[in-house]
Amino acid sequence: MNKFVVALGLAASGAMGYEGAAMAQSSLLGAPKDWNASVSLQGFYDDNYSIGPNKHGSYGLEVSPTITATIPLTQTQIGFLYTYGLQWYQQRSDLHVNPYDQSHQVNLWVDHAFNERWDLKVSDTFVVGQEPELLNGTSGQGAVPYRLDGNNIANNGLVKLHTDWTPLFSSELIYQNNFYQYSAQPYSGELNRIDNSPELDLQWHLAPETVAFIGYQFEIENYTENAVIGQYYVAHPPNILVGPYNYYSDSRDNINHYGYLGLQHTFLPNLVGSVRGGFQYYETINDPLQNTTDLTPYVDLSLIYTYLPGCNAQVGFTETRNATDVVTVNSSNYSLTQDQASSTVYASINHQLTPKLLLSAIGRFSDSSFNGGQFADQEQDDYSLGLNANYAFTRHFSGTLGYNYDNVSAPSGTFQTYERNRFFVGVVISY
Repeated sequence: MNKFVVALGLAASGAMGYEGAAMAQSSLLGAPKDWNASVSLQGFYDDNYSIGPNKHGSYGLEVSPTITATIPLTQTQIGFLYTYGLQWYQQRSDLHVNPYDQSHQVNLWVDHAFNERWDLKVSDTFVVGQEPELLNGTSGQGAVPYRLDGNNIANNGLVKLHTDWTPLFSSELIYQNNFYQYSAQPYSGELNRIDNSPELDLQWHLAPETVAFIGYQFEIENYTENAVIGQYYVAHPPNILVGPYNYYSDSRDNINHYGYLGLQHTFLPNLVGSVRGGFQYYETINDPLQNTTDLTPYVDLSLIYTYLPGCNAQVGFTETRNATDVVTVNSSNYSLTQDQASSTVYASINHQLTPKLLLSAIGRFSDSSFNGGQFADQEQDDYSLGLNANYAFTRHFSGTLGYNYDNVSAPSGTFQTYERNRFFVGVVISY
């Protein structure tokens, strides 16, 4: 079950845009052209597909076709990528339960240059699946760090207007929309949400290789289910409990203000670094007990190095807040867990060892603390590692071998602690 390849593609999307990710995908499928198609056939072993301290492992098979297409026009490029995944689990079949998982990933993008100074980019990623690397995408630490049954949906849209006002000054006006819909309770009540975020980024070109920028981003996050996600009782003398009082999904609604400064520098033609740092001002807007505010750091660092043709490495660090499925109410102050503050370090490398053999690795570590609720200020650590080898026997036929490791350590009572190993071997047929 080579979800590592999908996750690597998403990481590439975040680093270089969907066009670059599609070109990277095309390099695996054969010679670049306006369209590419492939099918991956794999056998796998997952030692903890049910996700829990009592492991349930299973062998299985996966079939995953992919198609990419680009339409280059005079001033516009239109692109499309679709990947379908069908997994069959032997143990689930032996237990006479549904042995199949299905996933869909659709990327769409349009780039249009109005003239030499004005450029518009529109992109969207739509995912239906079960695995966290699909549902969380490039967001770093995700709301749910483990596999979930069902047809869970994540959609991430982006509109970016770039304007060169003068040779030294430019701007980017950005709008992002994120939509999440989980198919089963309690996750739908805890995590179904819509996120809207406009942003303005002002850029000064200090030198041909250096751009400084300052920006502001506004974000409003609305939880869309009308479900009870927590309850509490208030003690009154003499020993009388009054309640229950309910927390509903929209009790986690919040707004955020981001302010940041940054610098992007091209050290060499093949080495680019970016630094963005500032603050995130967070405010709950629908907590029935009390609305809270918090001022936290906001950091995004990255370094991308293309050290040989077909070989590149990327490292980065982010500090931000994210949603969580943990909602447990604090029995002392009755507060609800609103979200997490997460510090994430990530790295990836693609190395073309020979003209036929591509080796890849991607790793991530997140240290998160819960804000509010029973587990306030307690930590959750999340480790993940993916290793992959792709050998091209011919232009249209290659073999793959890979391994994924996931480890989550969380406070007792959150039911998030688990360890998972996945092994896969297969072939890719492309045209």
